[in-house]
Amino acid sequence: MLYKDKKEAIEAFKELLKDKNIPSNATWEQCVKVISKDPRYVTFKKLNEKKQAFNAYKTQKLKDEREEQRLKTKKNRENLEEFLLSCERVTSLTKFYKCEEMFSNLEIWRCVPEADRRDIFEDCIFTIAKREKEEAKALKKRNMKMLTQVLENMSEITYSSTWSEAQVLLLENSAFKNDVSLLGMDKEDALIVFEQHIRNLEAEYQQEREQIKKRNKRQQRKNRDNFLALLDSLHEEGKLTSMSLWVELYPVISADMRFSAMLGQSGSTPLDLFKFYVENLKARFHDEKKIIKEILKDKNFEVKPETTFEKFATVVCEDSKSASLDAGNVKLTYNSLLEKAETRKKEKLKEESKAQKKIESAFKWALSDANIDHLLSWSEVKEKLDMNAPEFAAVTSEEDRIRIYKDYQHEQEESCMHYHHPKPKKSKRSKKKKRSHSASLSRSASASRSPSPAPSHGTWSSDEGRKPKKTKKKHRRHSPAPKSPSPEEGGITDDEEVIRHKNKKTKRSAPSSPEEEQEPEIVYKPKKKKDKKDKKERSGAAWSDADLESRRAALLAQLHEHEAD
Repeated sequence: MLYKDKKEAIEAFKELLKDKNIPSNATWEQCVKVISKDPRYVTFKKLNEKKQAFNAYKTQKLKDEREEQRLKTKKNRENLEEFLLSCERVTSLTKFYKCEEMFSNLEIWRCVPEADRRDIFEDCIFTIAKREKEEAKALKKRNMKMLTQVLENMSEITYSSTWSEAQVLLLENSAFKNDVSLLGMDKEDALIVFEQHIRNLEAEYQQEREQIKKRNKRQQRKNRDNFLALLDSLHEEGKLTSMSLWVELYPVISADMRFSAMLGQSGSTPLDLFKFYVENLKARFHDEKKIIKEILKDKNFEVKPETTFEKFATVVCEDSKSASLDAGNVKLTYNSLLEKAETRKKEKLKEESKAQKKIESAFKWALSDANIDHLLSWSEVKEKLDMNAPEFAAVTSEEDRIRIYKDYQHEQEESCMHYHHPKPKKSKRSKKKKRSHSASLSRSASASRSPSPAPSHGTWSSDEGRKPKKTKKKHRRHSPAPKSPSPEEGGITDDEEVIRHKNKKTKRSAPSSPEEEQEPEIVYKPKKKKDKKDKKERSGAAWSDADLESRRAALLAQLHEHEAD
């Protein structure tokens, strides 16, 4: 065969060696024996050229064999690794010597050198452990998810169920019972799922309770608003005012459904709301009182003691400002203004009475100063008086003059009785014990042993007018007694007066039985205070008529000045 050039001839010779599968470690002699009969052998005539081509082939063949061996070894390693990873008998806990025992008779195990097998085994065990971990994690996740679904579908389990009760219920559940993975699920994982499920149920229960509470609060607030609307309607109708009482309106309020809706709920009761409502109406009293006063001022209306509430309310309600007024506050304002009007009237009457008393007192003083005999009639006395005097002219009515004169006569008679029958002061001890008959006799005897001259008209009137007896009870102040008659004119002496006073005392304190008459007489010693008073009376009796007249004139002058003021 002819070739174009030498290079093509060398390639043809190498192709011959390759076709004959001459190994890289064959000698030239061994090669010649195999290829000598092939026609391509004679391509090179020179032996030297043939050997050069043979050596070049051997070099390339060695490279190819090494690469092929490397690829084969790699393939064997991959196959062994794949075998170990896919083998169900190999786990993360399997030891190398166990694999030797199980796979020593397999070609896939033997084709890999022992050193490489150990390395491959360790790598596979690591991979298997990682895979098992991931699978366990995925299985755990799946089981927990499935168990959660099973628990959610079980209505028998509530927020108060226990783990032991849940286990019994799970074993009766078909979805749990037919799932092998769930049956083999870790107990701790199952407990975690159950606890989370119970927490969710508790949260739902609490949320439901909060919603119920909110609904109840909302409803209770509506009930309170409706009840307040009921109170507003009663107020607009005039049935409810600031003066209303619960017991009065209870029959009306209790008949309404808005009252029944309030019963049993927490918070403010109907009675509380009623009290708050009335208190709010009362709190408006001062402001509404000002409005009512403004209305009365605009109407030029004054509340008098004889003003009726109907008339007052009519005047107030005619004004547009009264639309917002409470009827109870209107009534309270009326009572307040009426009370003030009555107080003013009483004060006015009191002042008038006071002035009238001053006029009457001056009239009586003038009568006393004129030394008129009180036993005379008014017509007789009138002729002896100067009726133009200011004391008499102040009393314009003749009937009033007669009435005052009669009072004067009565006072003079009483003063005479007091003079002839003086009432001794009672001590504190005498209030507890009755004064005995002997005590009165002893006092009358002592009076007879030390007789005093009969008091004149001036002496008696001066002592009575200047120094009235002070007692605990307030008594009517009497005008000075008129001049008493002397014994020569038919009057009585001191001894006769004492004896008559004694007889009256004995009649009042007469014993009811003979035994009482035989009781020994008890003599009381007069107190020092009484002695002092007697001394004062005796000293007053020594005043002259001129002194008494000057004192009487001074008192009249003071009275005139007071009336002028």
